[in-house]
Amino acid sequence: MRAVTTFGVVGTGVIGAGWAARALGRGWDVVAFDPAPGAEDRMRATVDRAWPSVRKLGLYPGASLERLRFAASVDEVAAAADFVQESAPENEELKRDVLAAIDAAAPPDVVIASSSSGLLPTRIQASCRHPERVVIGHPFNPVYLLPLVEIVAGEHTSDTTVKHARAVYEDMDMYPLVVRYEIEGYLSDRLQEAVWREILHLVNDGIATTAELDDAIVYGPGLRWSAMGTNLTFHLAGGDHGMRYMLEHFGPALQLPWTKLEAPDLTPELIDRMVAGTGEQAGERTIAELERQRDEYLLAVMYALRESRLGAGAVIAAREGRTADRSAPRRWAEGDDLSAPLELYQCRVVPSWVDYNDHMTESAYLLAFGWASDALFRYLGIDEAYREAGHSYYTVESHINYFREASTGDPLTFTTQILDADTKRMHLYHAMYHGDTGDLLCTTEQMLLHVDTAAARTTPTLPGPQAILERIAAAHRHLPPPDYAGRTMGIGS
Repeated sequence: MRAVTTFGVVGTGVIGAGWAARALGRGWDVVAFDPAPGAEDRMRATVDRAWPSVRKLGLYPGASLERLRFAASVDEVAAAADFVQESAPENEELKRDVLAAIDAAAPPDVVIASSSSGLLPTRIQASCRHPERVVIGHPFNPVYLLPLVEIVAGEHTSDTTVKHARAVYEDMDMYPLVVRYEIEGYLSDRLQEAVWREILHLVNDGIATTAELDDAIVYGPGLRWSAMGTNLTFHLAGGDHGMRYMLEHFGPALQLPWTKLEAPDLTPELIDRMVAGTGEQAGERTIAELERQRDEYLLAVMYALRESRLGAGAVIAAREGRTADRSAPRRWAEGDDLSAPLELYQCRVVPSWVDYNDHMTESAYLLAFGWASDALFRYLGIDEAYREAGHSYYTVESHINYFREASTGDPLTFTTQILDADTKRMHLYHAMYHGDTGDLLCTTEQMLLHVDTAAARTTPTLPGPQAILERIAAAHRHLPPPDYAGRTMGIGS
């Protein structure tokens, strides 16, 4: 099988376009085809929308939207690509015909994968002259971000094809899960389908709304599932005795008519299989170690969702607002005391800011100072509306000094002193303190330029914020210069 530098996409709907975006981010050429009228324009628009997220995930050298080419036929894609991903509609007869067409035109060492979400590969590879190179590669939307891809072999799929598909998907930063048996719906969709059936029953019976049912997942089990799945989560539910204790004590509830789905008999053989499976998952990790890992990832997930205010992230944001009112954005008001450095921002060290030693990383200090700068901007009146009008401050130089370590949960308090300012420049100094002990943790001295974001050039600050900035700068010129401002780095003689 050949190395991949050109990725082929046949079928350019949501899934096909997602594959294209992911492959482009990998730094490959992409050649695509879809016979539907307007398909190219829709695909390019979809990829354009996805590109900012692809960039945040991380681009490989050479990654560019310019490497996407729309072909005139299936044959052209098959002849040009080193790996072909078919993403036609989920219709068995249609997929059989499309795969046969790709197979007829592709070189013999090109693997052909189908994005089918549940069809049997043996059936859809049946019309191919070389069915041994056809395999299922079932992704999850959005393909350009979610890593899971299920690989399912048909009766005629070779082991070499499976291994090569797995290697290609791994090279795309995905998690290829090889489904060992050919089964309708594969694994993930069968699990999702079980929940989906129960949702439909509950809605149909008037028991709950769709929003209530989504909340029942988002604020609880969904967070646990994000890193440990269902089985290992239930293994923890059994305490020190793990899965066996959990099944012995909670297993009888499976026979209660809680759901519309029939549960299998809880035989000793089934219990042994579940115990063995979760035991293998746990490996050498004790219950205490697993609990610690669980808690760490739950915190990380919740704090990761905080900025987007989604699910548990909204709960975290609301809690922070209740417990740290001083962190709320504050606007300048006539009569404000400007005789000392401003105290505009407070926060706590979040899990994503620390390393394996539970200490803030170097970059996290600068990130926290960025939020302190944002608080200053809002104090001056530089908010979303100001930025949407095409105006902002850009940092062009930073000097940072580290003094003490901070760990997860530590409270942080920031002071801000304006060292100088004119119509286009702001020279500021932030100091970070431990909110409880008052210890100085870190300082940064920064120069910022006011810019017209559309024209990409410096421009005078608008009159409102400029007037406030001048008041602060005038008041702060009478303050003693900070101890660490204006320092240079070097090794003395």
